Amino acid sequence: VQLQASGGGLVQAGGSLRLSCAASGGPFGSYGMGWFRQAPGKEREFVASISWKGAVTRYADSVKGRFTISRDNAKSTVDLQMNSLKPEDTAVYYCAASSLPVVISTMPSMYTWWGQGTQVTVSS
Repeated sequence: VQLQASGGGLVQAGGSLRLSCAASGGPFGSYGMGWFRQAPGKEREFVASISWKGAVTRYADSVKGRFTISRDNAKSTVDLQMNSLKPEDTAVYYCAASSLPVVISTMPSMYTWWGQGTQVTVSS
């Protein structure tokens, strides 16, 4: 499975960005999908996840109410809509795919395939 993330950029605090991840090479509709982020000097952290049919979503407390994860199985894409961005959201954002249709854990180890990452920078 190959994952290609896009949509990152530079935005002012309070602004919005929409990240997109395109998948190829596997049965996308059977995978649980997630977004993670990693800031300089910090460990990779969970942001959001969505189950194979989109019925179950989960968010980190730090982004709940501001970020929305969604997927389109017909297009093999998963998006992350980010609103009310804060400087502390600055990081490289990664999309990931799990062989599990519903991923309960937020641990990166539950995901098998990873995209290359896209930089999000929020200025104050």
